[in-house]
Amino acid sequence: MKKLFALAAIAAAAFGVHAQDFPGGKPITIVVPFAAGGPTDRVARDLAEALRKPLDGVSIVVDNTAGAGSTIGNAKVARAKNDGYTLLLTHVGMATTPVLYRKLPYNYETDFEYLGLINDVPMTLVGKPQLEAKNFKELRDWISKSGGKVNLGNAGVGSASHLCGLLFQSELKVEMTTVPYKGTAPAMADLLGGQIDLLCDQTTNTTSQIEAKKVKPYAVTTLKRLSTPALKDIPTLDESGMKNFQVTIWHGLYAPKGTPAPILKKINDALKVALKDPDFIKKEEGLGAVVVNDKRMEPAEHKKFVQAEVARFGPVIKAAGIYAD
Repeated sequence: MKKLFALAAIAAAAFGVHAQDFPGGKPITIVVPFAAGGPTDRVARDLAEALRKPLDGVSIVVDNTAGAGSTIGNAKVARAKNDGYTLLLTHVGMATTPVLYRKLPYNYETDFEYLGLINDVPMTLVGKPQLEAKNFKELRDWISKSGGKVNLGNAGVGSASHLCGLLFQSELKVEMTTVPYKGTAPAMADLLGGQIDLLCDQTTNTTSQIEAKKVKPYAVTTLKRLSTPALKDIPTLDESGMKNFQVTIWHGLYAPKGTPAPILKKINDALKVALKDPDFIKKEEGLGAVVVNDKRMEPAEHKKFVQAEVARFGPVIKAAGIYAD
């Protein structure tokens, strides 16, 4: 019995040293459950750079594990070794997939350690360059006369663009042909090429395309117009007649369940420093995103916020009758 206690003490001591030495020079992997080049990927790469300094200059690698509306990448992190070297950066899909999918290979409440929210991101309704509609009123008329022949792209079931599209169709009381992709980047590529008509996507992905005049912007999904130079003249859907229409997308950071508390604290402390990094803030603001600077940076508040989002979006998704297997 004494030997067992001694072994347990040695193991605990060894683990404590391991946690204390984190990150210890070993690379950290941030899994992004969407394709490279998309808005969540961009946030992850900017955050990875901002995290390097407060994490002692450690190398941080972004791993794009896309597919199944983010659930493949989420599951990968849920199953990963809980040593702090594998993290997940995802968006509102953490709150929508529990409703959209009848069965998930993970539990959003019990299989992750919540580390803090990163940003809030408005969305924009944009159209292919060939569309003749000059403003939202003309676009709405065109949609009404289309007889359901409008192709509305999204980044996959459970994605931010999917959610925005559901709400948009619900408000207009029209049904469009939804075209899912494995990430926002391929959806945007097809919009630019004219294969789809519309896309409701995050400003982190649309701002540069709007600046370059490669897509037609019709509205933003906030209640007030955005201050970003490239977006400040775009009307809101609310002022365009869709009263109280509001969708903002957030990103959060997670670790596998059971990651030691000292390691979680180091990552959370580093995240708080990164969210105050002037370069990171400037990059996010340039894309129309607002960096979080409130209690949602704390793990417990982050988790409460996600639980509230599940309760908020659940009825909308159920009413649409859209489920994924």
